Amino acid sequence: GMAATAFGGRNLGEAADVFEAMVRDRDCFRVLTISGAMTIAKQGLVVCEMIDRGWVQAIVATGALMTHGFVEAAGMTHYKHRPSMNDEELFAKGYNRVYDTLELEQNLDDTEKIVSAVLDGVPEGTVLASHVITEALGRHLEAHADGRAILKSAVAHGVPVYIPAFTDSELGLDVAVYNRRREMAGKVRRAFDPFLDLEHYADHIRAHETIGIFTIGGGVPRNWAQQVGPYLEISEKRLGVAEPVRRFRYGVRICPEPVHWGGLSGCTYSEGVSWGKFLPPTEGGRFAEVLSDATVAWPLGVRAVIERTSR
Repeated sequence: GMAATAFGGRNLGEAADVFEAMVRDRDCFRVLTISGAMTIAKQGLVVCEMIDRGWVQAIVATGALMTHGFVEAAGMTHYKHRPSMNDEELFAKGYNRVYDTLELEQNLDDTEKIVSAVLDGVPEGTVLASHVITEALGRHLEAHADGRAILKSAVAHGVPVYIPAFTDSELGLDVAVYNRRREMAGKVRRAFDPFLDLEHYADHIRAHETIGIFTIGGGVPRNWAQQVGPYLEISEKRLGVAEPVRRFRYGVRICPEPVHWGGLSGCTYSEGVSWGKFLPPTEGGRFAEVLSDATVAWPLGVRAVIERTSR
């Protein structure tokens, strides 16, 4: 109903319309990209709902987001921060602050132990990539954790989870510590190749003529997911290999960043058309952009589409 109002309400209502069309298009391969502290902000169940309903076929996220989500999935807890709390005191007592929420350092220490045990279970000689690690962590949650979790749902539905800037996170540091521990024990480091993620993702995109993207925030997850069309294009041009043309037909973006700051998080889908990432509206492209805090707009939009598609 908000689509019939104005300003931010209209933007959200129209975004729900585009998202509904994306969900109802059975030929569409749908990619969810997420940045920002969305799991520490309790939005993990929104992601689970989207996966479990078959609305998402691939996820691209930050490592921090997946780390905080894994913390809760493994039974650990985040806490509400009070403005009166002193950051120096918090550090001294083992609390890390993420805006208005606290993560215990002990949570991260305990998570590292789980990550190490999970990596020990990955066959020797396997070259690691983020989607390999997230799948292994999801299988651990499937076997040991009660309740819903992003990586658990992803494994259950065959949805790969990619973390392009993998080393920029506690999860990445956990793998670094794991490799250093192996070296100290006289073992060979486990190899990690981020280009395996790129090719794995590109193969999924190659296999689908219609693709859509649902973006929370921006940053590396957004651009990494969007650049697949140009990657295929320049591969054909520079290598002389046959590649399909792939442009996102649908796009929904929820992010408070305005375009005039010049950052990728705020750039428009129209700008992406100039890069060959999106189909222009004249060729069937449908896009919606909501300049809002995702913790407000995202659950409302998803709930609206749940109601519409459940009728």
